Amino acid sequence: MFKVDRRNMARGALGVLAAGAALMTGREEARAQTLDELISQGKLRVAIDTTTPPYASLDSAMAPQGLDIDFARLLAKSLGTPIEFVTVNSPGRIPALLTKRVDMVISIFSITPERALQVAFSNPYAGQSSVLVAPKSRAIKGPEDLKGLKVAVTRGAMEDIVLTGDAKTVPGMTILRFDDYPSTAQAMLSGQVDAMGGGDYGDIYLKKSASGDEFEQKFALHAFHFGVGIRRGNPDLLHWINTFIYFNKNDGTLNNLSMKWRNKPAIDLPTF
Repeated sequence: MFKVDRRNMARGALGVLAAGAALMTGREEARAQTLDELISQGKLRVAIDTTTPPYASLDSAMAPQGLDIDFARLLAKSLGTPIEFVTVNSPGRIPALLTKRVDMVISIFSITPERALQVAFSNPYAGQSSVLVAPKSRAIKGPEDLKGLKVAVTRGAMEDIVLTGDAKTVPGMTILRFDDYPSTAQAMLSGQVDAMGGGDYGDIYLKKSASGDEFEQKFALHAFHFGVGIRRGNPDLLHWINTFIYFNKNDGTLNNLSMKWRNKPAIDLPTF
């Protein structure tokens, strides 16, 4: 009896140790990255989407360029680390961050309460309005004019969220979702859809087409702001990023980036 009890006690102790080790491992995996750890790892890994000019695209040498790219490079320079860009699409931004493929998301990452349940957002460093784009020949002044129309959006983008909400109240309005902005614009150019949601930065992809001038912005969908996304639970790193943004906003750097890439002054950038 005594031997059996000892055996059971040993098994119980091992179970407690195993449970404790699993708990510690889980805590370690969930623990956010500190500022010092980020610097000491020797590089900054940033998620970008190179299908979203003028914020991020590829130049003739297939190197990333754009407002987000310049901003990310400035941030890495201030940290004193090299930067590594990791290309993702719009739906892949949060998974890349949560699975630790990247340290930050700097990819026209609109600040929303729903996304903030999964990631921590910095104060905004840039922003724009999403708009409804359609042929000039089509009379569209508001969401009610989308009745019976097919509307293209980039999956997971702000215009997807806004227009999906409109589709619930507009009879016959159909949302077609595409994985990136070039595919969304191509659907518009090819006549696959009647309208599309996009940014207010000049309809860049449409203008590249011979028929690009046939389209125009019809009405604004929503004004939104872009923040740097990091894993939740690290106020120290978040405070540093906000300090970086504050400094570069006040010295005019963020406005200069907007003028360089959008040919427009930076919109008002609130803090929270």
